[in-house]
Amino acid sequence: MGNRGMEDLIPLVNRLRDALSSVGESCSLHLPQIAVVGGQSAGKSSVLENFVGRDFLPRGSGIVTRRPLILQLLSDNTEYGEFLHCQGKKFTDFDEIRKEIETETHRLTGSNKAISPVPIHLRIHSPHVLNLTLVDLPGITKVPVGDQPTDIEYQVRDMIMQYICKENCLILAVTPANTDLANSDALKLAKDVDPQGLRTIGVITKLDLMDEGTNARQILENKLLPLRRGYIGVVNRSQKDIDGKKDIKEALRAEKEFFLSHPAYKHMSEKMGTPYLQRILNQQFTNHIRDTLPAFRSHLQSQLLALKKEAEDYMQFNPNDPARRTKTLLQLVQRFAVDFEKLIEGSGDKVDTVNLSGGAKINRIFHERFPYELIKIGSDEGKLRTEINYAIRNTHGVRTGLFTPDTAFEAIVKKQISMLKGPCVQFIDMVSQELTTTLYQCIDKLSSFPKLRDETERIVTTEIRELETKCRDQVMLLIDIQVAYINTKHEDFVGFNNSPQMHNHTNTKIAARIGGKQVIRKGWLTINNIGIMKGGAKAYWFILSAENLSWFKDDKEKEKKYMLPLDNLKLRDVEKGFMSSKYVFAIFNTELRNVYKDYKCLELACNSQEELDSWKASLLRAGVYPEKVAVDEQGNGPPETLSDPQLERQVETISNLVDSYMGIIYKTVRDLMPKTMMHLMINSVKEFISSELLAQLYALGECSALMDESPEQQQHRVEVLQKHAALKEALAAIGEISTSTCTTPLPPPVDSSWIKPSSLPKTAASGKPGIRSHAPPVPRVPSAGPKSSPNGSRQHTSQQNRTPALVPRRLPPAIPSVK
Repeated sequence: MGNRGMEDLIPLVNRLRDALSSVGESCSLHLPQIAVVGGQSAGKSSVLENFVGRDFLPRGSGIVTRRPLILQLLSDNTEYGEFLHCQGKKFTDFDEIRKEIETETHRLTGSNKAISPVPIHLRIHSPHVLNLTLVDLPGITKVPVGDQPTDIEYQVRDMIMQYICKENCLILAVTPANTDLANSDALKLAKDVDPQGLRTIGVITKLDLMDEGTNARQILENKLLPLRRGYIGVVNRSQKDIDGKKDIKEALRAEKEFFLSHPAYKHMSEKMGTPYLQRILNQQFTNHIRDTLPAFRSHLQSQLLALKKEAEDYMQFNPNDPARRTKTLLQLVQRFAVDFEKLIEGSGDKVDTVNLSGGAKINRIFHERFPYELIKIGSDEGKLRTEINYAIRNTHGVRTGLFTPDTAFEAIVKKQISMLKGPCVQFIDMVSQELTTTLYQCIDKLSSFPKLRDETERIVTTEIRELETKCRDQVMLLIDIQVAYINTKHEDFVGFNNSPQMHNHTNTKIAARIGGKQVIRKGWLTINNIGIMKGGAKAYWFILSAENLSWFKDDKEKEKKYMLPLDNLKLRDVEKGFMSSKYVFAIFNTELRNVYKDYKCLELACNSQEELDSWKASLLRAGVYPEKVAVDEQGNGPPETLSDPQLERQVETISNLVDSYMGIIYKTVRDLMPKTMMHLMINSVKEFISSELLAQLYALGECSALMDESPEQQQHRVEVLQKHAALKEALAAIGEISTSTCTTPLPPPVDSSWIKPSSLPKTAASGKPGIRSHAPPVPRVPSAGPKSSPNGSRQHTSQQNRTPALVPRRLPPAIPSVK
């Protein structure tokens, strides 16, 4: 019969398939199986029915098989069928089996000839079968029929590929003999996924329907498009036989007689026919199971290990136990508090290597975004000097002032300090938003319990909003305190100095206080106005510090091109070119000296407006301010400053003093704001979550309702437990089985080097016994025999007249027979 050991191995696969079918196809697709592939009306259904010896598959035109049918054949003393979706019900009438397949197919796919990848599991017990597990797949189609989807060809192909691309799947490629073998869709798909032919078995059907005088001898002898496992020919019932209810046993006797009596096939009749195909499949499938079982066991073990922790948690959880609900609530709130603190503080064993966490984003707000907003306030020097001019003149009134008025200085400083409220409020909003985002990131882990998640989100969000209001009030108080008293005795205050040259020095000093000696910014910039004769503008790697601007050949910073001191430098805007995508600004020297080589200014280009604004802010921090503007935005600039040297000196003096004092304020605010936020918001939120959240949840008085699972979570818990149990059962079954089987080695690779497409004749070799060609014919089965000339004589091709010495040939070994 079959291979010794198959009585254990093949039922083992069926047992595993039943165990894993309850957890979806992700595991089942890795089981060893035989997939039957072929075009529509290729005879796949007839081959399967011949295996069983019964008519039980739906028939008709177009796509009849619209869902994969996993057919398990089990040798048994009694004959009946059973479906996995109808467990416990035995079908002894095979017509009812056909109707059940049609009903179950229609349930998912409807009546529009659509297809579905969800399989139907059918197990047939019979004394007339060998143990086998086959997957009957939809027939390959090209053109949609009726109301089928327009992409039906691709849907069928994708479904077939889902099965045959698995290394654990043997491919039974069914091709009718009355079609061109070279155009076989089944062989083409098999070749795509199994180019070495290790898993493909060829089946040639409809041998009795070939034109008179032709045969498929060379195909079955594995000489035409050879396969490593070879081809097996079968003869199925014709449509007339099926309509006439011809008995399958009678059809099998007729098939045997056909091969014994046909002159082209009788010498290999013992290796042809449905019974031989069934024995070969049983033998090779058993060997295949034995070879693939270790890898499949490793696959199951890895999946079981991945599910172990989650399954153990679900095993301990009893949704109806109040004590278990309370314990779970405590664990979830504690885990939520720990996760929130880890994302803020940056601690923990799992570090995100893709995105910035909440704490890292807040740190960037502290030391990048907030200082940038502070610098932008004092960036408009022209506007500041205009305001100082008006303040001095309004302070003197009708009198002519001899000394620089303190009142003008205080008025300007207080206004500048009050302007800090905007960036500070924006700073609080940004930190609050990051805390809320971090909250949502952590709270997603509570989604299994919707009420608990909603209440936790509401409570913590309310607390963040209250702390935000408290923090905003405190920050406003700090700003008002600074406005209340202008401390001109501060040790860092520059004091009175009317030297005009002091202005740029003061700016640089203030910028050094704000930015320090460290690098302020690094990045790529394009020098836009040099190198035109050398191929155009060129990008360099720029490094800006509080003292100089340097650029290098690349970001490795090995080859420095130039270092430009920042003394007496200003910046101006440059209009964007008509066809240019760059955003440009220029740096120049106020003393009209060359900035770089022979160039009076250096035009630097960025890729975006945001990048341009960022570079300007960085240059402001380094003390490089925009050039002076003689008029304000409305064009009402004070021309008196150009004709009144005394007023000009007073404006210059107050401007220096304001810059010096605001440098102190910037330093103070920049230091106090992060500390205030940490104390009043961030630490308070962490403390609230760790100590107050649980108490407020208990205060709701609905702790039991908080732990109600969502329907999705209930389904997920059931699926995880089912999959865990199925995997354990499958591994236990594998551990009980012995894989010591009597194996047949895989045939060696077929030598097809003698096939030369350029020398293929247009006619085929003779199909008569005893006449063999010495070169393969063109792959077209109907022309496999000699042709008759118009005068009735037999003609052979020039290929047939070649001597064997000129065209050497090594025939592939035949598959050994099964005893």
